Amino acid sequence: MVDGKNSEKERKEGAIISEGPFKLRKVFVEDVRFGEVTGIKGKTLFLNRDEICRELLQDKHLRSVDISIARPGESKRIVPVKDIIAPAAKIDGPGSVFPGCIGIPPRTIAGRGTTAILEGVAIVTSGRLVNFQEGLIDMSGPGAEYSVFSGLINIVLVMDPVEGLGKHDHEKAVREAGIKAASLIGKAAEGSECYKETIYKNETIPEIHEKYTALPKVVYVRQVLAEGLLHDNYLYGLNVREGAVPLFMLPTELFDGAIVSGNCAAPCHKHTTYHHQKDPISEDLLAEHGKTLAFLGIIAQPVRTAFSEKERNSYQVLKLATSLGAEGAIISEDGGGNPECDLMLTASLLEQAGIRTVIVTDEYAGSDGASPGLADISPDADAVVTNGNGNERVILPPMKEIIGHIEAVEVITGGHSGSLLEDGSVAMEIAGIMGSTNELGMENLSTRAI
Repeated sequence: MVDGKNSEKERKEGAIISEGPFKLRKVFVEDVRFGEVTGIKGKTLFLNRDEICRELLQDKHLRSVDISIARPGESKRIVPVKDIIAPAAKIDGPGSVFPGCIGIPPRTIAGRGTTAILEGVAIVTSGRLVNFQEGLIDMSGPGAEYSVFSGLINIVLVMDPVEGLGKHDHEKAVREAGIKAASLIGKAAEGSECYKETIYKNETIPEIHEKYTALPKVVYVRQVLAEGLLHDNYLYGLNVREGAVPLFMLPTELFDGAIVSGNCAAPCHKHTTYHHQKDPISEDLLAEHGKTLAFLGIIAQPVRTAFSEKERNSYQVLKLATSLGAEGAIISEDGGGNPECDLMLTASLLEQAGIRTVIVTDEYAGSDGASPGLADISPDADAVVTNGNGNERVILPPMKEIIGHIEAVEVITGGHSGSLLEDGSVAMEIAGIMGSTNELGMENLSTRAI
């Protein structure tokens, strides 16, 4: 039997989209230390290590959890890295961060109320290798120059599963532990006074067209890997490969962790949960909204493996974009190789419909940069931003401390048998460095036309 009172309460909390502006509160952290209570004093985040480990070990799929802190400039190497998450908490308003995950109800619409997110710090999940497409983070040296995560204070969860656990269950356990830790630690933001708050209006589509008649109407098409074999993402807790089709999203939903990464694509261009939460394309479009353009919102496009599925989803993107009244579009890739078919097909359909389209991607162009950088191309895709070549080779010097399992560098993407040199150096492609060529533009490389 349905409880009428509870149902009415849930309808009030979850069914209304327009409940005023969304406030994103960025809480600044300059140091992280272990302490008796998890909380923030000034700009220092204190962690109760034992309490956090106890919470995570409630999952009986995990045998052990250890927590390390890696600060910018330290001689530390984190490997293998599975996911990266920004600690966050819902301060007021309906729902919670990471809706649909780890028991958090998915019934509310994300991106409303006030959300606090910790700046300058991240949760990094590590431990025994799940899949070869995991990466590394160097906190100093030349490797640090390739990753924005080297500039953060990283709270590293080194987790090992119970014996005999399969890959999918292993991935699920560490993914959920990372989200749980980010939620627990994110609550420390509630009492902090060191923050900057940005207000987003959350206007409806009719309001946008009525208010900004002279500005170009732009939609953001955001690929979301949904290929199976550990190349998956979770939308409101639902694995996107479970029959999902393109979905319209409010620009602010990503800030609440509406998309969580279960994605084992190559480290250089995989979208971690951190990338979803802090998507720079969304932030830039919102910053320009009402000034140089009118930002209509986001279309999340699942990337499947079969061509028939790619066609279906590309045409659904076209339907949504034209129905929204889009005049321009930005498409960001998620992963590489296979998703480039979706990238080109969608761009071609949008261009042929008169919607001017820009692609954001990266390349695998060989170590000398002379090979074709993309697996598919289209003459309609005439505006492309590339964020680097994952095949570029580097030698990373030895570090004083290894957090995780160093032997993984000979297995992960970008590495090979013999990558780990006798002195502790690592010879590899930058494909193995987390976020080095990120396809949202959250990276340190730049594009130069030659």
